[in-house]
Amino acid sequence: MTRDELLSAPESDYMNEAQLAFFKALLLAQLDACNERVESGKARLAELERPIDVADVASIEEERMTLLHLIDRDRRMLPAFQQALARVDDGSYGWCDETGEPIGLQRLLLSPTTALSVEAKQRRELLERHMSQA
Repeated sequence: MTRDELLSAPESDYMNEAQLAFFKALLLAQLDACNERVESGKARLAELERPIDVADVASIEEERMTLLHLIDRDRRMLPAFQQALARVDDGSYGWCDETGEPIGLQRLLLSPTTALSVEAKQRRELLERHMSQA
């Protein structure tokens, strides 16, 4: 199934076998890319040497900090991919964890690891904002 076929499917086909297979393949591809970024970042980090010239210290430390940030960000995404793949396997993928309503194909294409509809995510963020202000 292609992206265009996915988007042109009738609403009654929401999260049928073909759509679940499409999203599973998408999630697996993104998981692989994420793992590759982590590994290549770690390799690049290992290649950074201690500079002999004092003028190079700042630029190398800046590059090291950027790499560490990128590796950390990707590492934090790995569980989200695993959870989304588990939802595909158990048939709950594409349905909001809070409301049970469809998340929507467009949202899943933009953020395939999401488990919340736009409305549920907005409510959660609003609640979090209120809690942090209290």
